[in-house]
Amino acid sequence: MWCKNKFFIPAFLLCFCAVQAQAGLFGISFKDRQEFVDARETYNRGDYRQAVIELSNYIYKTKNIKRREARAYRLLGLSYEHLNQPEKALEVYLEALEFHDEDVPLLLAAAALYQHTNLIDRSIELYDRALALEPNNLEALSGQAENYIEMGFYSKARQYYDEFFRLNPQAPSINRARYAYTFLKQRNYADAFINITMAKTEDPEDPSYWLLSARAYKGLNRIDDALADLDVALQLAPEREDLKPLRAMWLYQAGNYEQSLADTQALLAQNPDNELALFMLYMNLQKTGQTKQAREQLKKIQELDQDSFARRVADKLLNGK
Repeated sequence: MWCKNKFFIPAFLLCFCAVQAQAGLFGISFKDRQEFVDARETYNRGDYRQAVIELSNYIYKTKNIKRREARAYRLLGLSYEHLNQPEKALEVYLEALEFHDEDVPLLLAAAALYQHTNLIDRSIELYDRALALEPNNLEALSGQAENYIEMGFYSKARQYYDEFFRLNPQAPSINRARYAYTFLKQRNYADAFINITMAKTEDPEDPSYWLLSARAYKGLNRIDDALADLDVALQLAPEREDLKPLRAMWLYQAGNYEQSLADTQALLAQNPDNELALFMLYMNLQKTGQTKQAREQLKKIQELDQDSFARRVADKLLNGK
């Protein structure tokens, strides 16, 4: 190739110059690229404090905000999240969204953080923006479903989960369990049971799945199956105090007062201060005709802290109110 001054310029040199010019035009040099790669590697190693330093240097060294990369902002925000600094993370995401307002990964990161900090209305807004850009985004669909579950709008939540499962029928068991939960809350025990069984089959070691299955069985008036699944949940999570009184309570509700009484006494032998068990003991004594012992139990409950719910109920019962 010859130019006007008759000096020969090799084609490969022209290409190199074009690449260099393009890099200079957009403010991205090979050195800049390497700085981002190094910062990303620091983040991937879990050194989040150092990642904050490197990513901040990379982002803010340019005064032209339009040249600040969305992916770098996202990693910086995630670094702050790992350091348990959600306020700083939100500042980063919101700054980035001012000039990367259609970047879906940024929208999702900010929406998820708003959700985790219980700012549900703001999270819904950002998930809506993400879904307007990518209607089939699975993270946005499941995130929005979780928002509506949190707000108690279970039918609305299922609309998002319906689409989520249509696109991703092999979704993780946690999503299937949350889907089952929406049915349970609206007393659709049959569909709750179907979906929690799918989750339980995939991950049989999660006690919360067995508990949800037990609640579905109970709603279907299959008390023996409910108690069997509750027993599995207790075996998987023996430390969970919230599960222990349920067996005695469900037996009581089923009219099996003798067995409920035995379970309650066994529970109190392990934990004499369990308020629910103390009150269950009173109720079972009353139902099994042990009226005097039941009244004595109320007097024991009165010795609990004044703010105790069980004590307030005992006060009313003993005073005939």
